[in-house]
Amino acid sequence: MYILRTSAAFDSAHFLAGYKGKCANLHGHHWVIEVEVSAEALQETGEKRGMVIDFGDLKHAVRDLASSFDHATIYEAGTLRPETIAAFQAEGFRLIETDFRPTAENFARHFHAQLQAQGLPVRSVTVYETPDNCARYEV
Repeated sequence: MYILRTSAAFDSAHFLAGYKGKCANLHGHHWVIEVEVSAEALQETGEKRGMVIDFGDLKHAVRDLASSFDHATIYEAGTLRPETIAAFQAEGFRLIETDFRPTAENFARHFHAQLQAQGLPVRSVTVYETPDNCARYEV
């Protein structure tokens, strides 16, 4: 089995609605996405002969994904009042609404699905919300 790994990072804010603890408050993280792709065999022909995937293609996909969440406030649909959203938008803040609770676990699954939909042979996605705490999703 051949395994390639790359990573990218983004900074964003989030909160966990309904949570009884510090993370119920709006706060930020320096998130790191670590992606592994794998294949049983290397490509045998063409310009990518001897590769699982071009590292440039892999890095580009992961960095684009990280960039799409960078410097935004991420919130789960239905957890902010419309007037709160309007106030944030009036201030020019970048908001990203998700259909999942923005936890490291859910981000790992979400990023896995996004990269797999691009045709990448994703083995696992690990999302760090701090240098010591991460969640990994693999199938």
